[in-house]
Amino acid sequence: MKYFFTMIGLFFSTVSFSQNITGNWEGSLEIQGNELPIVFHISKDEAGKYSATFDSPKQKTYNNACSDVIVKGDSVILIMQKIKGQYAGKLNDKELTGTWSQSGYTFPLDMKKTGETVTTKKINRPQTPTPPYPYKSEEVIYSNADKSIQFGATFTVPLPDTNVNYFRAPIYPVVLLITGSGPQDRDETIFGHKAFAVIADHLTREGIAVLRVDDRGIGKTTGNFGKSTSADFANDVKAGIDYLKTRLDVDTNDIGLMGHSEGGLIAPMVASTRKDVHFIILLAGPGYKILDMMEQQSADVMASAGINKSDIAQYRPLYKNMVTAVLHAKDSTTASKQAMAIFKKWQRGKSASTVKNTTGVDDEKGIIVFTNAFVNQLSSPWFKYFMQMNPTDYLTKVNCPVLALNGEKDIQVAAKPNLAGIKNALEKNKNKNFRTQEMPGLNHLFQHCKKCTVEEYETLEESFDPATLQLITRWIKTERLK
Repeated sequence: MKYFFTMIGLFFSTVSFSQNITGNWEGSLEIQGNELPIVFHISKDEAGKYSATFDSPKQKTYNNACSDVIVKGDSVILIMQKIKGQYAGKLNDKELTGTWSQSGYTFPLDMKKTGETVTTKKINRPQTPTPPYPYKSEEVIYSNADKSIQFGATFTVPLPDTNVNYFRAPIYPVVLLITGSGPQDRDETIFGHKAFAVIADHLTREGIAVLRVDDRGIGKTTGNFGKSTSADFANDVKAGIDYLKTRLDVDTNDIGLMGHSEGGLIAPMVASTRKDVHFIILLAGPGYKILDMMEQQSADVMASAGINKSDIAQYRPLYKNMVTAVLHAKDSTTASKQAMAIFKKWQRGKSASTVKNTTGVDDEKGIIVFTNAFVNQLSSPWFKYFMQMNPTDYLTKVNCPVLALNGEKDIQVAAKPNLAGIKNALEKNKNKNFRTQEMPGLNHLFQHCKKCTVEEYETLEESFDPATLQLITRWIKTERLK
């Protein structure tokens, strides 16, 4: 589960433009009395093609690619498809006067040019693998059964031992990686961390092949992410399994799935219906009702931000009641009315500081903004489907070996109730080949953390804990086979 801004790859515009827009542009959004600095970095290559990246320093997210740059006359439009955002401005020398639009809301945003040369924040990610690799890395394209979606992926496979005379070409166990919620590229790039590239590199060096895949509408994969649900993503994983079974270098009797966050829900969804999945690995994969998990997540995130326990305890019923009402409302208008009524009923008897601390609301207009944003988020096909799911419906039908890991400091999927839910579901199914483990000192991304907040993800150099990688390797190669 991710709540920060991220972007997708570049699409270039070649419209001629008389004024120079390349360089760094800075401005600040004002949202409910809070300032949110925004920085755009606009570049142009030798062919005259524009590209741009986006920073939100307060949210500690940098170097995110805009999906489209449109330049026409004195108009500049920067589109951020992944966050459903857009900036549209009119250029006058070194100033842009315009608006920021996102998820149905529009805010004024004026930008000033602060530099002619693009400068971006350097992010150190020492674990990200770089070529040459001691294994084969292959860019692959495949489709689902009805050819409606084309998938772009990277397949990494060990090189044969040149000292061995093979009767036939060797085959290898394989792991298909499944990303977490939100549109993700094949490396599951988050704040510059490429966790899936790190995992694939490690496993392939250890003799295990890996397939990592762009999500729908991302990179080289087609399809519409915004109209898809977890069920659709499960079908995408099934297409990946079908592709792996066509490869001569894959042991088709040893195909496994590894999912992070929501991906750790999709893995048992698939494994519960297919006998050709031989093991699954859940990295902070949900193990109990999503609504309950998300309520806990909201409380833990608030606590990490310093909000006191009393205020959080008073907020939790509001969250659950609003979610339940929105999910069961017949339309968005009804949902908004019900959410507003629930909020106002909850607000009565609460101190102004409790309301402000937990919701940011301090006036009537704030209630409208808060409830509309709440309804708008829950109204997407994915969110509506996801919030009504219960992972135990699938875990109780999984018969293959299971490894479930959670970071002790995870504030997005709380480790103790989550691992307990997975354990109980697998025991109910009498699955005896499983292991659940809480990883000390690790957050949701399996990084060693200090503050252990979502905002800290970007500041940490570690992309994925090496000890967890070693544990996963041992389990795949030996422990699950006992």
